[in-house]
Amino acid sequence: YIQACRGLMITAIFLGFFGSVFALVGMKCTKIGGSEKNKARIACFAGIEFILSGVCSLSACSLYAHRITTEFFDPMFMSQKYELGAALFIGWAGGILCILGGCVFCFSVADSFSRSHSKANYIYRQTASHSHTTYTRGQAKPVNERLAADNSGSSRMQQFDKNVYV
Repeated sequence: YIQACRGLMITAIFLGFFGSVFALVGMKCTKIGGSEKNKARIACFAGIEFILSGVCSLSACSLYAHRITTEFFDPMFMSQKYELGAALFIGWAGGILCILGGCVFCFSVADSFSRSHSKANYIYRQTASHSHTTYTRGQAKPVNERLAADNSGSSRMQQFDKNVYV
């Protein structure tokens, strides 16, 4: 059972490492990985690897804990008895976090697919009360125009349609 636990933990470590590599490639902030669809598939694969890594870690820790508890409560077992230590609890917590992280990865990819298909177009309509003078970005309005806009409270709500940015 010790060899099985070692094998499962080594498998969990390798799956977690390769899941991390695929997660870095599949993120939207990186330039490698190809198109958005390919990056989403790679990220989903990374999430699946994280889930498998967590399952391997949980099963190894649970197998070892089961063996320790059965030997501890067996009155016929005469060798040295062990107790559950901090390493098992850390292993369980790490396995649960790997599974949760993999699920978040998979669901975030599914969310990006649903958002890309339902993009809304927002159009800003300028009202007629504006003067026809256009200002480029970074160019300040004269002081008298800013003061006139600040003093007219009701016209300010007419000036901006529904999207008011301060």
